[in-house]
Amino acid sequence: MVAYSPGPELIVVAAIVILLFGAKKLPELARSIGRSSSEFKRGMSEGAADADEAGTAPDTTARAQNKAESQD
Repeated sequence: MVAYSPGPELIVVAAIVILLFGAKKLPELARSIGRSSSEFKRGMSEGAADADEAGTAPDTTARAQNKAESQD
């Protein structure tokens, strides 16, 4: 059985990307992708922290329901 090597396909894809965007735009594109990724991660962590503080996180809601049922 022959092992899969993604080398030639990656070279072709990289060449097409360079042709489409140009060598000058690639660093700018990579920076913007990095910024948007970090903003997304920061937003996800803030959203999770807000849900925990408000008591609306899925695990918090389930615990509250279990506690109410056990008291009945």
